Amino acid sequence: MSIYYNPIIETMPRAELEALQVRKLKELIAHLGNSRFYAEQFKEMGLGPESVHSLADLRKFRFTTKKHLRDAYPYGLLAVSKDECVRLHASSGTTGMATVILHTQEDIDHWADLMARSLYAAGVRRSDILQNTSGYGMFTGGLGIHYGSERLGCLTVPAGAGNTERQIKFMFDFGVTVAHIIPSYALYMASYLEKHGIDPKTLPLRIAVIGAEPHTEETRRKVEKLLDVKAYNSYGLSEMNGPGVAFECVHQTGMHLWEDAYIAEIIDPETGEPMPDGEVGELVLTTLDRRGMPLLRYRTRDLTRFIPGQCACGRTHRRIDRVLGRADDMLIIKGVNVYPMQIEQVLMSIEEVGENYVIEIYNDGIMDDLRVKVEVMSNHFVEDMRALRSLQQRITAKLKNEILFTPKVELVQHNSLPVSEGKAKRVVDLR
Repeated sequence: MSIYYNPIIETMPRAELEALQVRKLKELIAHLGNSRFYAEQFKEMGLGPESVHSLADLRKFRFTTKKHLRDAYPYGLLAVSKDECVRLHASSGTTGMATVILHTQEDIDHWADLMARSLYAAGVRRSDILQNTSGYGMFTGGLGIHYGSERLGCLTVPAGAGNTERQIKFMFDFGVTVAHIIPSYALYMASYLEKHGIDPKTLPLRIAVIGAEPHTEETRRKVEKLLDVKAYNSYGLSEMNGPGVAFECVHQTGMHLWEDAYIAEIIDPETGEPMPDGEVGELVLTTLDRRGMPLLRYRTRDLTRFIPGQCACGRTHRRIDRVLGRADDMLIIKGVNVYPMQIEQVLMSIEEVGENYVIEIYNDGIMDDLRVKVEVMSNHFVEDMRALRSLQQRITAKLKNEILFTPKVELVQHNSLPVSEGKAKRVVDLR
């Protein structure tokens, strides 16, 4: 059995793959002439398909931002008639006007194929039973994974989000071997199993497909240990369809970004200039196969890097590192730039630390400060205050080494912090 879902595409020599991208880019620029937003831009700049001769020519065109999508809400970026579209997905809009992406049937079919390719790369096969614990509806993770699983031929259990007792019952009853689950909920489920005396090794699960929220390598390893699975990282965003933009293969050495469907750039978020391979910057993506609402040079605000070299699996599509945070998630405390992921990386590397933590930003009357509330595993939360004080000092010292100032660290009992069966809320601003 081949290790590739589509061997011709996945192992295409780099020169051929880049030539394919250039051809598709020229076709995309021509198609974007049907979008009022892009047509006006191209006319103003004197650009068109004839302006593209190589991938470097992409930089002649302007970036597209979330603000552009919000300003064009709901149909202003369509490149086809609305009658040709069969589905739309929208962001929550919690920080402003929602962003909407519309899809033709061709777009949906292509997305399902990309998702099937992604799952296959992570070791999922037709014989697997996949349980999808993501929410359905406007959130792209649910339907994206679902369609990809069915395209691959897996028996698919659309469990949806929440109701952990039922999730675990389904896994036992149906012999579920693959779960799509966000990292924070995977840790919550592990805590639930421990609380109810259920040995994770008795679950039929062998693979967890995780994503939808940034997480560290330490969190991935904790998920693997607590649930007794192999956990594979994935990347996507609703503006690029949803999941299926990039996926880890079984080697777990970065996510293969499917370059026949997307052109990826990594730029300096301040200057917009390209970053060398291996250096962290903001990911910018261009859709190559979408008809309904294609996007050109979309600034994701996600921070990552291209991983140099080729993967041992033989796929030629470049790999990106796990998302290290968002360009707009940076905290400035005591004049120091801090990303929440730095704090998670430290906490999840400490054996005594549980699955949950909260970062609180507050003002002490003079300046902003940081307090980290950390759950301690039950077997380590003992009455010996000296042991707890020693653990608190060790966590504080490790955090100081990472973020270069001393945060307040508060140890709390296991399962005492608020939990969510959706995306975890890790940062609370009390200012």
